[in-house]
Amino acid sequence: MTFQGWILILGFVAILLALTKPVGAWLFTLYEGRRTPLHIVLGPVERGFYKLAGIDPDAEQGWRRYALHMLLFNVALMAFTYAVLRLQGVLPGNPQGLAGLSPNLAFNTAISFTTNTNWQSYGGESTMSNLSQMLGLTIHNFLSAATGIALAFALFRGFARRESKAIGNFWADMTRVTLYILLPISIVYALFLIASGVPQTMAGVVDVQTLEGAKQSLLLGPVASQEAIKMLGTNGGGFFNANSAHPFENPTALTNLVQMLSIFLIGFGLTWTFGKAVGNTRQGWAILSAMLILFLAGATVTYWQEAAGNPVLQHLGVAGGNMEGKEVRFGIAASALFSVVTTAASCGAVNSMHDSFTALGGMIPLFNMQLGEVVIGGVGAGIYGFLLFAILAVFVAGLMVGRTPEYVGKKIESREVKLAVLAIAVLPLMILGLTALSSVLQQGLAGPLNKGPHGFSEILYAFTSAVANNGSAFAGLTANTPYYNGLLGVAMWVGRFFIIVPMLAIAGSLAAKKYTPESAGSFPTTGGLWVGLLVGIILILGGLTFLPGLALGPIADHLAMISGTLS
Repeated sequence: MTFQGWILILGFVAILLALTKPVGAWLFTLYEGRRTPLHIVLGPVERGFYKLAGIDPDAEQGWRRYALHMLLFNVALMAFTYAVLRLQGVLPGNPQGLAGLSPNLAFNTAISFTTNTNWQSYGGESTMSNLSQMLGLTIHNFLSAATGIALAFALFRGFARRESKAIGNFWADMTRVTLYILLPISIVYALFLIASGVPQTMAGVVDVQTLEGAKQSLLLGPVASQEAIKMLGTNGGGFFNANSAHPFENPTALTNLVQMLSIFLIGFGLTWTFGKAVGNTRQGWAILSAMLILFLAGATVTYWQEAAGNPVLQHLGVAGGNMEGKEVRFGIAASALFSVVTTAASCGAVNSMHDSFTALGGMIPLFNMQLGEVVIGGVGAGIYGFLLFAILAVFVAGLMVGRTPEYVGKKIESREVKLAVLAIAVLPLMILGLTALSSVLQQGLAGPLNKGPHGFSEILYAFTSAVANNGSAFAGLTANTPYYNGLLGVAMWVGRFFIIVPMLAIAGSLAAKKYTPESAGSFPTTGGLWVGLLVGIILILGGLTFLPGLALGPIADHLAMISGTLS
C-alpha cells in the first residue's frame, strides 16, 4: 500500500461528501415536483410526454397501482428489447452485419438490462450492432435507473406522509428523473468522455496502421453516450467486452476517477434527500455514515490484499502487489477502489478482472453484493434496500427498550417487519439455492473453467451478481449457455421485483399511518449507537448468504494459496 493510494481513496470520499447536499437538494426538488432552472427548456417536453401518453401527473396512485404500472412498464420494455435483439440481423444500424441473438441469450440480456443488472453473457463489440446498443440497451440504462429513483421517492413519501392513501405518480416520477437529472448530466458527461478520447460514431470498424507497420481493425461505435449513463445510472453494461478496462471506454486516470465518482453520485445524494423528506437531514447523514463504514472497511481489505500480492509468487521470489488482470494505467489502488465501488453500488462495471484478484481481495466484491447492494447501492435501489434493514434494526431496538418501534415518526408494526423480512430473504434463498443446484447438476458444473474452491466461487459469484442486480462477474465462468442464460435471467428478475413489490407495500402502509412524535422513550436514530446498530444488523443478515459459501469459496481458495507457499 502507498501514500498515493490512500490519498486516492480518501480524496474520492471527500469529493463525494462535498457533492452530497447539492445533488440531494436537486433530487428533493424533483421528489416534490417543483420547478427547476431546466424547466424553461425541458418543461414543454415533459408536458408533451404527458399529453401524448394521456397521463395526469397530478393524479396520485396508491401502492398497488404504482406497483402495477411499474411492472407493466418494465415487462413492455423487456419484450421490446427482446424483439430488437432477436431481429438485429435484419434491422438497420448494423455496419458489421451481425446476426440476431439466440433466444436464450436475448432472453437473458433483455431481463438483464430491464432489471438494471446489465449482466453480459456476450462480448459487446462482437455481438451487438450499434442499433442494439443504443435502442435495445442504452434506453434501459436510463429507464431502469429512473425506475429505481422513482421507487425510492415512493418509499420516502411513505415515511413522510400522514394518513395518506397515495405514494405519488409513477409516470411523473419517471419522467422528471429522466429529464431533469439523468439526461442533462449524461449529455455533459458524454462530451467530457469524447474530449478524453472515447469514441462516439456510427462507424463500425476503422482500419489503422500500427507503429510496427501492421494493419489493425479497431471496432468503434456510439460508446461515449452509453458509457455516461452506464456509470451514472449504476448500470455497468459495457460497449466492449473488456468493459471499463478498455481504453475506448476508460482511457485515462481522470476518466477513471470521474467514472467512480459518477457511480456513487446519486446514491450519496439520495441519503440527504431522504433526510430532507422526513424533516430531519440528520437521518440521512446517519444512513450515509453507516454506508461509509461498510464501504471503507471493504476498500481497506481489498487494497491491502491486492497490494500484498499473491503469496505463491512471493515464495518464488516475485515481489510486489497483484497486477494480474489489472491495467498498468490504473495500478493497484485505483483498480481495488473501482472493484469495491462497482460492487457496493450495484453497477457491475469493471476496470480490472475480479477473477484475477487474490482470494480475499475478490471476497470483498462478493460480500458487498451479498449484503443486498445497500452499501451506497444502485440509484434508488440502494437507499430503499437500506431502509428495509433500518426497519428491522429499529424493530430490534424496540425489543431492547420494550416499546413499539418507531422510525422517523412512524410506528413500525408487524406488517412492515414481515414485509421487510420477505424482501430481504429473497437474496440468501435465491443465491444459495441456485448455487447449490448448479454445483451438483452437470450443466452447472460445465460452466467454471477452474475446479475446486475457485470454481465454486465463480458459480457463487455469478448468482450473487444476478440476484443482487450487479452484473459483474468472475469471468472464468462460461455463462453463455441455455442453462446459465435461463437461470441467471430468472435470478435477475426475482432479485429486482420480488424486493420492489414488498417495499412498495411497506410504503403504502407507512403513508397511511399517523405521525408519532419522538418522546423520552424513543430510540434515537441519528447518533453513533444507531449507526452501529445498522452496521451490525446488515452484517448479521448479510452473513446468512456469505457464511454458508465461505468454507468452499474465498477462504478455502486463500488457504489453498497459503498451502502452495508451504509445499
